[in-house]
Amino acid sequence: MEFFDTLKHISTEKEAIDILFGLTKVTHKIQSALDIATKYHQGQKRKSGHSYIVHPICVACIVAFYGGDEAMICSSLLHDVVEDTMCDIEVVKREFGDDVAVLVDALTKIVEIRKEELSPNHPSQKLVTSALSFRKMLVAAIRDPRALVIKISDRLHNMLTLEALPHEKQIRISEETLVVYAPIAHRLGISSIKNELEDKGFHYIFPQEYEKIQNYFKENKQSLTLRLNHFIDKLTGMLLSNGFSDSDFLIESRVKRPYSIYLKMQRKGVSIDEILDLLAVRVIVKNPIECYKVLGIIHLDFKPIVSRFKDYIALPKENGYQTIHTTIFDESSVYEIQIRTFDMHRSAEYGIAAHWKYKSGGIVPSLEWLNNLQYQNNTIEEFYELAKNDLYQEDIIVFSPAGDTYSLPLGAVALDFAYAVHSELGNNAKEAYINNQKASLLQTLKSGDIVRIVAVEQSVPKCTWVDAVKTSKAKSHLRLQRQNQIREIERKSAINILATIFSKNYKIFERYISMKGLDNSIYRATKDIGFLQELKNKIKQSFNTESSFFAKIRMNMLKIREIDLENFVIYTNRNVNEVLFDYCCHPKYGDEILAIINGQKAFVHHKLCDKLNEEINQGIPMVFVEWAKKIKKAFKVIVALEDKKGTLANFLITLAKNDCNVIGLSYSGYKSQFSTHCEILFETGLKDIKPLKESIIRKYKVIEFTSLKDAYQN
Repeated sequence: MEFFDTLKHISTEKEAIDILFGLTKVTHKIQSALDIATKYHQGQKRKSGHSYIVHPICVACIVAFYGGDEAMICSSLLHDVVEDTMCDIEVVKREFGDDVAVLVDALTKIVEIRKEELSPNHPSQKLVTSALSFRKMLVAAIRDPRALVIKISDRLHNMLTLEALPHEKQIRISEETLVVYAPIAHRLGISSIKNELEDKGFHYIFPQEYEKIQNYFKENKQSLTLRLNHFIDKLTGMLLSNGFSDSDFLIESRVKRPYSIYLKMQRKGVSIDEILDLLAVRVIVKNPIECYKVLGIIHLDFKPIVSRFKDYIALPKENGYQTIHTTIFDESSVYEIQIRTFDMHRSAEYGIAAHWKYKSGGIVPSLEWLNNLQYQNNTIEEFYELAKNDLYQEDIIVFSPAGDTYSLPLGAVALDFAYAVHSELGNNAKEAYINNQKASLLQTLKSGDIVRIVAVEQSVPKCTWVDAVKTSKAKSHLRLQRQNQIREIERKSAINILATIFSKNYKIFERYISMKGLDNSIYRATKDIGFLQELKNKIKQSFNTESSFFAKIRMNMLKIREIDLENFVIYTNRNVNEVLFDYCCHPKYGDEILAIINGQKAFVHHKLCDKLNEEINQGIPMVFVEWAKKIKKAFKVIVALEDKKGTLANFLITLAKNDCNVIGLSYSGYKSQFSTHCEILFETGLKDIKPLKESIIRKYKVIEFTSLKDAYQN
């Protein structure tokens, strides 16, 4: 877009102010915000060497261009003063009122991290800071979505001027832009910002691929232009001969954007020469009826590819997007055609901002997705991952039997639909009917499916399905269900472990724990040996005073010993000389485990093993067990390596330097002109794999990075 190109090259405060004043009426408050921002940013420079004040003014220009009101423009000008200068939020509140102060506060990054917010096993404060700031912004945006428009405008100007930053920072900011901020622009329906963010991010993350696509267009510009012009002439003639006049419609043409082409190449495993629908045409008319008339004319004269037809006018996207999409053949060429009205066109370009800029009607983008991005029960790292997952999804539309529409991510299953309707329906779902056919709750849905869920009165445990569902709402509920189920298993197991130590019936200890009010903490005795020892000693001291519960016991029989056997450490006062797995489950290193004792043998089970749970309920003797510390963990990484000499060797050297032992290597997927997919299995003794994972992701295009765990793990 020409406007973005102009902003990219602004280097002085005067240039920026001239553009801002040309886009909006300069009120007293806007002038005051400009003065305060200039005062507090005085002397500050950006990495480019330009005065810092140029950045907030350019952000205000973008906000004004998209129809932002006075409060939004003031907030844009002031969005960095609280974070980067000595200006306090109270100053903003006093000078501009609550409206501006709330927006500025929403846009201010969290600097201080409280101890409880920083996970002890997470060394990266940067991720935690970023995630906390992101959640803070989203919580504020639920009350006032204008904060999101300012934020993506801020990110857009940062991306336009990213070349001044070091390479590593360019990559980190671009990755975050692609998985967080471009999807937010999409959710708000602002395609012009979304497209620019995606292409800029793509340019910095994959510069060679970006350059190859751009070079292809330069080399083939003439032939592509001739084909497009020829098709447009043909289409124009058809419309004119079918009752339309020149003033009734507008035809725009374009070659698809680099990032969208790259994604298609990756999905289909083809080179750019093999992509058929590089060329796109948009027909814009005055009203919806004319959209369908144009569609009829096109389908009668050209052969449509039926599987590519989508009617987003009858079934608008959640972000308010309305357009008919069809793809047709003409003279051995394939063209994607979009048909929409002028109002729909403005809404598609400006999204939620179109309702401020043009005061037009139409469908306002739904902001329901904001409510689903809270995840208050999750750690901040889990929240950030779930939020990114939810934002970065292509949507499908499915129906309830009553005809209500639900927008779900591509690949969603029937259980995702159940949770989208209501949390209780998801928890109690027993079976599904898709298009009147009985189906599994894990059956993948397609756009247009009619889904009915049959529920039972009592919740049906489904926590092992957490990897099968796609929506974070479903994942959160299943994880919570899993936590509650495991907590109850741990509570009963702790009682059985104590009963085994004291050689008493488990029901005695069940009553004792309840009387002492330990029901909410007893589960710790299955995973914290110090807590188990402490609890055992307290019970031992109770023998003299609570003889009604405990008969006289020989004290020397109660000493808990540590026993190291193979890959396990067992704590018990019994003799154990062998550790075995039962036939029912075979947990892998890192899985949550429990152990029952039979004679001098300990049988290790996964905590969610059905056979184990039956035996726990019967009060079977149990011992405290944990994995031995010095065990190597196995991982699988699938990586797209550049097809050039030494790339694989360099990747393997990276693993070797990080104490990784490669145990398997194979080429998989496809080979394109850009990369080769390679699957590598390796073991490592690293306690925390995340720094290695982040290092690899920064340097290489990682398709998959997973731990070789069993199906119980999430």
